[in-house]
Amino acid sequence: MNIDPISDFLTRVRNAVKAGHRVVEIPASKVKKEITKILFDQGFILSYKFEDDNGPQGSIKIALKYDKLTKDPVIKKIQRISKPGLRKYASSTEIPRILNGLGIAIVSTSHGVMTGKQAHSENVGGEVLCYVY
Repeated sequence: MNIDPISDFLTRVRNAVKAGHRVVEIPASKVKKEITKILFDQGFILSYKFEDDNGPQGSIKIALKYDKLTKDPVIKKIQRISKPGLRKYASSTEIPRILNGLGIAIVSTSHGVMTGKQAHSENVGGEVLCYVY
């Protein structure tokens, strides 16, 4: 039994990047699927595929993205902010800018999971899930 599935998702991605893997497979959930879509839209991962044949929830296959010349990973750091033991909430004006706009904050709002910039433009706050840069 996993206590914090989002943290497990981020740790699997972080470990795969550090090991230089091309693809990582993660058990799926609705929030994890939304985070994966955001990472793809923001250009942090190459591609993803949702598979429904593995278990009741299925799985997510993520193709990680690396620089063509230097072979450095695009994801430099992926950090969990709000944890089950200490939830972190922010209003739309308090959502931080990550690396002066080069990184993203992923926020779970009443309008769904979105980036910090989207939450600020829609004027909604929520739980700050993680930072990615």
